[in-house]
Amino acid sequence: MPDRSPCKAQLREELRRQRRALSPREQSAAASAVAILITQIPQWPAARRIALYLASDGEIDTAPLSAACRGAGKQLFLPVIGEQNLMEFAEWTPDSELLANRYGIPEPPHTAQRCEIAALDIIAMPLVAWDKTGGRLGMGGGFYDRALAAISKPLLVGLAHSLQELRQVPRDDWDVPLDFVVTESALHCCQGHL
Repeated sequence: MPDRSPCKAQLREELRRQRRALSPREQSAAASAVAILITQIPQWPAARRIALYLASDGEIDTAPLSAACRGAGKQLFLPVIGEQNLMEFAEWTPDSELLANRYGIPEPPHTAQRCEIAALDIIAMPLVAWDKTGGRLGMGGGFYDRALAAISKPLLVGLAHSLQELRQVPRDDWDVPLDFVVTESALHCCQGHL
């Protein structure tokens, strides 16, 4: 399922370049705005188990969001790449010692409590590009799409910069659509949840 499409590869390259070109000040302001705007999702107040990611390569930084979640008593989880390249979600506590996986991405240790995907309330996902119908272009490994195939819960929320919006993201049959996208300027409902 990993994507090798030349069109997607070119889009990834260009949009990753654009988001990396944002200044540290713009990145910080976007992260703070996203942490505020995500609370406008109707399901947010009741959500208890939230999956986040640790940002890299110009992605929206989740540090302000994780601080807000912890302050509201929400339980946090991070993706971990398990056996056979399958994504799982492990509890991320303030004192978790994060270890680099084979891709160099920090994740909770193997001993961290796992959460079944269907038991999560919201998964905040990184992305390279998005569209208003819920199309999401990731990094091309297919980790989220494989993990979320045939699962109707949790709510899927993409975190992005406005500049990452496309009129239409190229999609494959296995691509899992987003329910919402949160940018520094707005909350976008993609699947009729508002």
